[in-house]
Amino acid sequence: MQHTRTQDTLVGLFVAAGIVALFFLSLQVSNIRSFMPADTYVITARFSNSGGLKVKSPVSVAGVRIGRVSNIYIDKETYESVVEMSIESKYDTLPDDTSATIYTAGLLGEQYINLDPGGSFDYLKNGGRIEITQSAIVLEEVIGRFLFQKAEE
Repeated sequence: MQHTRTQDTLVGLFVAAGIVALFFLSLQVSNIRSFMPADTYVITARFSNSGGLKVKSPVSVAGVRIGRVSNIYIDKETYESVVEMSIESKYDTLPDDTSATIYTAGLLGEQYINLDPGGSFDYLKNGGRIEITQSAIVLEEVIGRFLFQKAEE
């Protein structure tokens, strides 16, 4: 069987299409949506424990992703975890009494921040801070409490 130039070209195009497909699959798996950042504003929240929260973790309201975690660092004075969130500008009507909670998707899934809007008529602006927060639940602590509680009975 002889190889023709057409066959070689088709095989090359097939391999190139496979490489492009793997590239886009890796972007989806790593939570990277695009190369250009969308129009966003930044808000912060302080947690006593941010658990396994990571940069690029989703930020959602009522199950709808409205942004991502852009930075996590520790406050050297209060030893709290400070989480910066980039929120899409089209969601600029978050009340300033919104609360933030760190949840886990499923039993062992990734962690994300859920925002529960309050009832204030004033909105969070760029650089705003969420005052009402609930830290991540650490599975090991819950299991330890359960075991010690059962041991005392």
